[in-house]
Amino acid sequence: MEDKSLAEKPSGLSRETFLKVYGGVYEHSPWIAETIYDDKDVGDIDTVLKLFAAMRMAVDMADHGLKLSLVRAHPELAVSAAEMGKMAAASVSEQQGAGLHECTHEEFEEFKRLNAAYRDKFGFPFVVAVKGLFKTDILEAFRSRLNNDPDTEFENALAQIHKIALFRLQALT
Repeated sequence: MEDKSLAEKPSGLSRETFLKVYGGVYEHSPWIAETIYDDKDVGDIDTVLKLFAAMRMAVDMADHGLKLSLVRAHPELAVSAAEMGKMAAASVSEQQGAGLHECTHEEFEEFKRLNAAYRDKFGFPFVVAVKGLFKTDILEAFRSRLNNDPDTEFENALAQIHKIALFRLQALT
């Protein structure tokens, strides 16, 4: 994978601009961008992969409670228009790209049932990087991951969150 330079060098941005540009890379969790900006020893962050590595490390080094808050900041999938209004713009776009706004009544009902079952079992929403997936792929992953134990699923959710963040950073080039 080519490591493209970002449009403006992140290391040269003011804190306010850095947070405006990168604060939403991780869903409703600007603390990650704040951590990177405030860590003067973070190193080179002027390419997509280097900035991503620094952001990922900030998440991975966070305590469990902060990681859980990050997972819980993500929206459920295939929700009503009213619920979509509460999502970050990137999440709306990503879900629409996967066709989740075009569910049949039966698909919508299955997503609703799976969202509730997943949240009841794990205490956080099902997270999957939907880019490049279709509704059927997402439903299959949903059904499969419901069988996981909580620790495995927590790690799966974090891995998917990192994948989403990388896609979002790549979109900024």
